[in-house]
Amino acid sequence: MKLLLARNEVNTDKTSDTGRTPLWNASYKGHSGVVKLLLARNEVNPDKTNDDGRTPLWIASDGGHSGVVKLLLARNDVNPDKLSNDGRTPLWTASNNGHERVVELLLARNDVNPKTPSADGRTPLRCASDNGHEDVVKQLKERFQSSRTKKRSLNTAMARLFQRA
Repeated sequence: MKLLLARNEVNTDKTSDTGRTPLWNASYKGHSGVVKLLLARNEVNPDKTNDDGRTPLWIASDGGHSGVVKLLLARNDVNPDKLSNDGRTPLWTASNNGHERVVELLLARNDVNPKTPSADGRTPLRCASDNGHEDVVKQLKERFQSSRTKKRSLNTAMARLFQRA
């Protein structure tokens, strides 16, 4: 792979007839070593979607490939909450499939909305619950609880500020 990538005439961001790039395919298969090599290339767009609107992060999340997800989330040019054409986020698909480590990685980000529903109105929590993924349900509920606690703390702090004024 390194020899192939060393050649100038190789287009490492070329799309197939279905919009899949080499990075997309490596993410789909969970090949973190190949993903790392491709991400080192300037011409590779790590947030490029296929024809279904699915990014490399989306497809790695769908497959439960936490190593690839971690590599992609380390980038500033990857939108971790990007919707596919059917309105599903990487968190939605990871929750639907019960991929606990991937859900954990995504929920660690502040720019991932755990309440975003798909086009059919199902949220990540609903998907995890419907499919019996108890640990994912627990992770999502903890995130909701954490958000509520932060919101209450902020409201309390604001109220105290106004009381002093």
